[in-house]
Amino acid sequence: MALERYGYRVMSAGDGLTGLELFREGRHDLLLLDVMLPGLDGIGLCRRIRETSMDPVLMMSARGDALEVVSGLEAGADDYVVKPVDTAVLVARIRSLLRRAVYAPAQADRARPERHRSDDRDPALLVFGDLTIDTAGLEVSLAGRPVALAPTELRLLLEFAAHPGTVLDRQALLRNVWDYGWDGDSRVVDLCVQRLRKKIGADRIETVRGFGYKLRR
Repeated sequence: MALERYGYRVMSAGDGLTGLELFREGRHDLLLLDVMLPGLDGIGLCRRIRETSMDPVLMMSARGDALEVVSGLEAGADDYVVKPVDTAVLVARIRSLLRRAVYAPAQADRARPERHRSDDRDPALLVFGDLTIDTAGLEVSLAGRPVALAPTELRLLLEFAAHPGTVLDRQALLRNVWDYGWDGDSRVVDLCVQRLRKKIGADRIETVRGFGYKLRR
């Protein structure tokens, strides 16, 4: 009801299996999952969704303890909120996720370092070894094979590609990728980096202890 007051059209399900059916029946801009769902819990539901979809997923947790948060993020969630949550904060997180799911042209302009252009005739194509990023077509390939990335994973990769070889700290990544105007939980960054490493290569993104991460040139 609160989201509808903000102009969103909402479909709801009282348990995980019904939620999975609704997800399979139609197209959705964003999925808001409670961890504690009967039948199939939110973490299991998120895993099932990630088998076929990269739609934005926002997880809701009643406790916010480390294990529950990490499990949700490892399952593929893009972000999480802890209940009880103020409606304005929830809407702000939803808007942030939806912005991430829509490609911003300005991002492509920043993600065009001259030395990583593969072809002067195609400045939108960035190449890092066997990793190719098409910032215009929003496609990523590794050794010629397409890589499916969730919107947040793609935004994170574009942020790294815009600053190859530069160490980016977690708070900067929260601001630029997650759109946080305040200090957020850095576990979101760490878990998303882990997911990204699994898809593009474990050694592609280097951890600089005590500082942050950087994309190897």
